[in-house]
Amino acid sequence: MSSKVFRHKPLAPDEQIGRVEPDGRVYESLFGPDKYVGRVEVDSGKVYEARFGPDKEIGRVTLDNGKAYRAKFGPDEYVGHADGDGKLYRHKPLAADEYLGHIQEMPAYAHAGAALLLLVLPAWEATQAEAETATATAEEAKAAQAAKDAPTKS
Repeated sequence: MSSKVFRHKPLAPDEQIGRVEPDGRVYESLFGPDKYVGRVEVDSGKVYEARFGPDKEIGRVTLDNGKAYRAKFGPDEYVGHADGDGKLYRHKPLAADEYLGHIQEMPAYAHAGAALLLLVLPAWEATQAEAETATATAEEAKAAQAAKDAPTKS
């Protein structure tokens, strides 16, 4: 049975964004057929993103405590962790980690880490980018209106 992955929505029910199969395959929920986005090696914790050609390793999950790391040149970057009850958190330096969502019926930390790296974090990052774009657009509109309303010297 697959594990459902939910993204946290403040003051609203959490939104289902995907699922993780027992063999480690991860799917994004879409209207219509779900999209395969990657996989996790359940025995090693390595997480791979699906792409045309060979899959790309994007991170790893420690199998004993659920810590997720994003692969990069040099030491891997710690991005978050999963609790034993399936709650997924994003790491915030010098602050309490931020709750991003949860996975129902979590069979192992590998599945939760894959959900965090392949589904929850990208959804959160997309939401943050949209918010920054909206803020920048609003500020540009305010500046343009202020320039238009300003009296001109003749």
